[in-house]
Amino acid sequence: MNNTTRIAAAISRLVLSSDSAPISLTQGALLLLRVVLGTVMVHHGFDKLDDISDFAESYVAAIGIPFPIFFAYCAAITEVVASPLLALGFLTRPAALGLFATMLVANYHHILTSGFFIPSLELSLLYAASFAFFAIYGGGKYAIDTLIAKALDKFLSVPAGVDAIAESVKVTINK
Repeated sequence: MNNTTRIAAAISRLVLSSDSAPISLTQGALLLLRVVLGTVMVHHGFDKLDDISDFAESYVAAIGIPFPIFFAYCAAITEVVASPLLALGFLTRPAALGLFATMLVANYHHILTSGFFIPSLELSLLYAASFAFFAIYGGGKYAIDTLIAKALDKFLSVPAGVDAIAESVKVTINK
């Protein structure tokens, strides 16, 4: 096979294969997505907190959720706290799960008020799908969660010689 054929094959694999990107590039893309999602989502929580009673009446009470002020605060605080956590990759799964839950309620609101009208649903659907992904996948390689997990693994790991010593020393208990 000549060099031109090899280059063409490599380009074809890169363009057509879904898993051919280098891991660092894939993880970098996940970092970018996480940071953008967290950054643009946080303002939704601050908007809710600006006029919590209007949000509670217009959105929460409108779909029949009891205690609308309480749940409006829950949604706003979730968005204000969980969005930066997602962007940092710290407690990524719980943060994404909380944000996913708020987007499920937002989708329910849009369906009740507008039906399956895509322009009103699309943003909350995209947010929900993205948050569901991070709730399942986690923060990725470039997340604070990963640094903490690696540090814990290193701290909690058993030194290599300890397993050998444990195997050589067997205690038998006789009844």
